Amino acid sequence: MTPELKEIEKQIPGKHKFGFTPKYKSDFHTQLSEKSFFAITNQVFEKLEWKVIYIDEHSTKARRKTKSLGMTQYTESITVSYDYGNVTIKSESLGNEIWDNGRNSKRVRLFIKVFQDIAKTYNREELKQLEKEQEAEENWDDYQLPSELPAPKKVKTPNILFPIVIAILTSIILAFALAKISITGKYMIFLFEFAVGLGIAFSLKLGIKLGNYTDIIKLRNILIASIIIVFIGNQIFQYNIVVNENNLGGIEFFGFIKLKLQQGLTIKTLNLGSIGLIISWAIQLGLTFVFGYLYLMRFLINYVIKRVPQEVTDFAFYHFIKGKDEQQVRLELSALGWSNENNQNEVFEAIDGIQGNNEMNRTT
Repeated sequence: MTPELKEIEKQIPGKHKFGFTPKYKSDFHTQLSEKSFFAITNQVFEKLEWKVIYIDEHSTKARRKTKSLGMTQYTESITVSYDYGNVTIKSESLGNEIWDNGRNSKRVRLFIKVFQDIAKTYNREELKQLEKEQEAEENWDDYQLPSELPAPKKVKTPNILFPIVIAILTSIILAFALAKISITGKYMIFLFEFAVGLGIAFSLKLGIKLGNYTDIIKLRNILIASIIIVFIGNQIFQYNIVVNENNLGGIEFFGFIKLKLQQGLTIKTLNLGSIGLIISWAIQLGLTFVFGYLYLMRFLINYVIKRVPQEVTDFAFYHFIKGKDEQQVRLELSALGWSNENNQNEVFEAIDGIQGNNEMNRTT
């Protein structure tokens, strides 16, 4: 962002917002058509150096990034929506803050200021031309059909054993680590569910790469099974550690679980009983699955997209944009050397992955 824009932003008064995810929203009306509006919106994002992460027919979303101590981080998510001339701009904090110090309102007001300044530079004829250019961009009219595509790689036969074996080994290690931590009383809810979910998802990421396995339904089932292994394994390791360290050879595993239930869940001085303990276990399982599944989807989407050269994905997507069906796109791919059905399926998976990534960006 230019020094001039930084100074403008500095002069904008901020309206402080509080909440678990502070946000600020503002509305205005415009006489611009939807296509010219979003064409100018793209110019605003480019000028403000906000990264566009999602686009559909009626809205677009970008993130503002900043550098601190040599590290880049995204601080706000800005969503711009258009509905028959009614425009809504919303900025939402991306960090863990509960007070935004007025930053979200500054982003929204800066967007409106820059948008209005750019819109004023266009007359009626120029706006019509802008609409045509925006429509051409959406329809990929400027796309140049290549005469050749990168040669396809030999497709590796999908093997589910890799994600299964790696996930199970990781789950056993995580179960032992959790058991040691739980016995010391240093277990922190949310933090460890996040760590376990991420750990299992990362193990599946390795399995996906080594096994070229992308069936999300079965990968999800492996994730669920792995979480159950961590939970049960945690209890088993706790039992063995407690029995061995305290010479309690007369207690069986199920007797150990019964004692835990009788003792219940104690938070500081408050005992929530066996019901509280069971609820805490359910929460742990649920949170671990949520964290794990989100990261699994990110890893899987990234893999299927990068597995296919972008030139090939763009080529296939262009023909879909132009109204061709799957069989016709397969023929187009075959004409440029991508005749193997498995290679073609990977191209379609890459397109689905891009669309899935856009949807995740929209909701996160």
